[in-house]
Amino acid sequence: MNTEARPAGQGLSLKRQLLLWLLLPQLVLFLVGGALAYRIALSYAEKATDQSLTQSVRSLARQVKPIGSGLLIDFPRAAQDIIEQDPQDRVSYMVSSPPGHFLLGNAKLPDPAITVAANSRDALLYTTHIDGKPMRLALLELDYGEADAPQRLRVQVAKSLALQQRLTSELIADMLAPLMLLVALMSFLVYAGISRGLQPLKRLQAQLGDRQSLSVHALSPIELTQAPQEVHALATAVNQLLSAVRRSLSQEKRFLNDAAHQLRTPLAGLISQTELALTETDPQARQDRLNKVLSGAQRSAHLVHQLLSLARNEVEVKLQPLDVAALAREVAREWTPRALKQNIDLGYEGEEHLMVAGAALLLHEALSNLIDNALTYAGPGAEVTLSARTVADQVVLEVQDNGVGVSEQDLPQVFNRFWRANELPGGCGLGLAIVKEIALRHGGQALALAAQPHGLRVQLLLPRITTPPAPEP
Repeated sequence: MNTEARPAGQGLSLKRQLLLWLLLPQLVLFLVGGALAYRIALSYAEKATDQSLTQSVRSLARQVKPIGSGLLIDFPRAAQDIIEQDPQDRVSYMVSSPPGHFLLGNAKLPDPAITVAANSRDALLYTTHIDGKPMRLALLELDYGEADAPQRLRVQVAKSLALQQRLTSELIADMLAPLMLLVALMSFLVYAGISRGLQPLKRLQAQLGDRQSLSVHALSPIELTQAPQEVHALATAVNQLLSAVRRSLSQEKRFLNDAAHQLRTPLAGLISQTELALTETDPQARQDRLNKVLSGAQRSAHLVHQLLSLARNEVEVKLQPLDVAALAREVAREWTPRALKQNIDLGYEGEEHLMVAGAALLLHEALSNLIDNALTYAGPGAEVTLSARTVADQVVLEVQDNGVGVSEQDLPQVFNRFWRANELPGGCGLGLAIVKEIALRHGGQALALAAQPHGLRVQLLLPRITTPPAPEP
């Protein structure tokens, strides 16, 4: 026998759970309704039996008439036949006086367990067993005779419960038959309703099945019409997930394309320079070729570092309260040795305790790129200033140099990937693009402005928060 393995942790299907929780209460209600119907039918059958017995015992009592100190029993055969006319509905009767001393009847009936008041208007009804069969009895006691010598007469009529049980069964059958049809109809409607209600989930499953390939075109949004609100909410959440996956794939593809495009030319140059160095016989010429190889390798390493930084910036990061003024001072100290080596005056000026919600590693990378860009293109003897201040509800981190700067028409392009204002060695056109990405990740923006009288100002604008800095240990 083939059995389908169920994945670990997988329970009943949603359809089965809904059927279980909707049909199970119906079954309970059906059973409770059947029990109540049986009880009601039995109650009506008992009332009918008791009324019949009460009428019979009173009719029989009227046939016994006291005469002086004796009794006249006027019980013709016709009356007896009426009482005993149904052979299946066994009826027994007994007249005794004093109570328990048989005078008339077709069976000796048992005495009641309690004392009965004489001349009572209501007959006593009780259940007993005769010859091992359940019987319902009606008992009536009367006083007769002289006042100084009263006597008591007891009249009993017993009836088999077979008729009562048959009536109960017939009533139950008549009541449960339509109830069963109603339950069957309700079960069918519940099953059909659940099947119809789960159709949007099946359509959603089918559309997700068509998007198993991790291509950008296969991750298009899911479209559901005429679906319940809950399914629309689920589809919206899935669409958000698909959108995030689509962005991630697009970023990955763009990164690969950028890396392949930018690394192809330097690697080809390294290969050609290495081949020429291998063919050189002059030691000085070979040394020159190897120096070019080293310079090209350094540029390639810098390019790879920038590409990896760009890819890392495109990943979601967790922002925490951060003092960017302290971070800016630290970055300025780190770049001071290179500035001195290039004969560039690097300084810092700014306010204290400027709090933003940020990632220290990314903001450190952004400031480093701004300073590296300024040191690369400002030229020897230039001045580079890193400043941190507040403007309204924003923190402005700015790197300004007094180098040659960028023309007004080229300022909007400085944040484009791989765009360069000149062909000076050392840059790859990604530094300011990384700064822009980091600014967007922090809910801010990056601006490039012309410095007066000449030079470039690049600003990183971040939303300011009021959370105080954590105390130093």
